[in-house]
Amino acid sequence: MMAKVKTIYSCTECGATSPKWQGQCPGCNDWNTLVEIVAEKSPTNSRFESLAPTARLQNLSEIEAREVDRIATGVGEFDRALGGGLVNGAVVLIGGDPGIGKSTLLLQALAHLSLANKVLYVSGEESGEQVALRARRLGLDTRRLQLMAEINLERILATLQAEKPVVAVIDSIQTLWSDQLSSAPGSVAQVRECAAQLTRLAKQAGITVILVGHVTKEGALAGPRVLEHIVDTVLYFEGDTHSSFRLVRAVKNRFGAVNEIGVFAMTETGLKGVSNPSALFLSQHGQDVAGSCVMVTQEGTRPLLVEIQALVDTSHGNPRRLTVGLDPQRLAMLLAVLHRHAGIVCFDQDVFVNAVGGVKITEPAADLAVLLSITSSLKNKPLPSKLIVFGEVGLAGEIRPAPRGQERLKEAAKLGFTRALIPEANRPKQGIPGMEVVAVKRVEEAVARIREME
Repeated sequence: MMAKVKTIYSCTECGATSPKWQGQCPGCNDWNTLVEIVAEKSPTNSRFESLAPTARLQNLSEIEAREVDRIATGVGEFDRALGGGLVNGAVVLIGGDPGIGKSTLLLQALAHLSLANKVLYVSGEESGEQVALRARRLGLDTRRLQLMAEINLERILATLQAEKPVVAVIDSIQTLWSDQLSSAPGSVAQVRECAAQLTRLAKQAGITVILVGHVTKEGALAGPRVLEHIVDTVLYFEGDTHSSFRLVRAVKNRFGAVNEIGVFAMTETGLKGVSNPSALFLSQHGQDVAGSCVMVTQEGTRPLLVEIQALVDTSHGNPRRLTVGLDPQRLAMLLAVLHRHAGIVCFDQDVFVNAVGGVKITEPAADLAVLLSITSSLKNKPLPSKLIVFGEVGLAGEIRPAPRGQERLKEAAKLGFTRALIPEANRPKQGIPGMEVVAVKRVEEAVARIREME
C-alpha cells in the first residue's frame, strides 16, 4: 500500500504554515489565505543560511558608508524607476499584466548592457526561437547576449556560478522548479525556495538578478508575499494593454526612492522613454471646458501635470460616486467638506471624477483640484485658463500644504501655466517668473478666489 501523502496549509501572503485549515492565518492574521500544499522535506543543505556574509561585531559608527555603484541599462526611464540604474548583487522583481511589455523592456535593456557587460537571459516561458524573433522585430543587437531556455533551478544556478554574468534575467520566477521539492512549478513552496536560492547566489557572487513575476487578477504579485520581502526592489508595470503608454513604478527600493516612475510609449520597435510625460496626461481642448482642472502631482522626485475631469449630473435614483485613478472613498469625504464649508450641494447629483491618461494618483494633494473641477462642472463654468491647482483638504475645511511645492510650481511654469491656486503654506518666498500665485487657507476662500478670476 502506498503511504498517504502528507499535506499542510500555507499562507499565500506571508508563507506561514499550519497543520490544518483555518480561516485566519496564524502568521499575518489575514483571512482566507491558507491553501493546501504537499508537505516538503527539508533539503540537505541549510535553507536558513544567511544572505549576508558573517562579520565581526562592530559599532555602526565604525562602518564606512559609501555610495553604491550603478550600472546604466541604456533605457533612461527604466534607470529612473530603479533609482539611477542597477546595483551589483541586487535582486529586482518586476511584475505586470500579461502582454504589457515586461519581457520586451528587459530584452531591450539586456541588449544594451551586453555591449559592455556579460549578461544572461533565462527564458522559462518561451523558446530560444521565440525570443530571437522578438529581438529581430525590435531591431536589437544581440550578438553578445547569452540565452538559456531552462526552468530547472539547479541547472540555472550552476550556469550562473560558471559564467558569472554581471546581469541575469529570470523570466519568470513562477516557471522555475527545484528537484529538491516535489511540488509543481508556481506553487508557494517552489516560488519561495527558488527566489531564496537565486537571492543567495546574487549576494554571494555579486550578480544582479532581475526576476519577472506574474500578477493575480487583483494586480498584486502572484505567490507568497514573502517574495517581495526577499528582493531589494519591486517594480510594477502599469497601464492599459489597449493604450500605447506604460508606467513602471517602484513600490520598494532599498537603493533608491519609492514611487519613482518611468513613462514609456509602446512602439513597433519596442518601448521608448517619454521625455515629457506631463503632455500625456493633459487633454488638448480647443477651448476652455467646464469640469476640467489641471493639478501638479509628485511621483517620487518627478512633478507631473495631470488633468482632473469631473462630470456632475442630476441623479435619477441613488446618486452615484465613481472615480477613475483616484480614491473613491476620499471623493465622498470631499463632497461632504464642499457642502459643509462652501455651501455647494451635490447630494442629488451623480458625480464622476477621472484622472486623464490612465495615471493613478494616491497623494492627497489632488483634493483641491477635485473640488474645483466638481464645482466647475456643477455650475457649468470653466475654470480660468492656464491655471494649475494643488493642495490637501482637511475635514475642517482647511487647505494643507503639499510637499515640494516649489518644484511643482516650476514644472507648471515651464509648461506655460501662468496662474496657480495653492495652499498658503506653499507660498514661495521668491516669485516664480511669469506666474501669478494665489495662496488660500480654506475651501470657501478657494471657491471665492476662483470666482474673482473668472
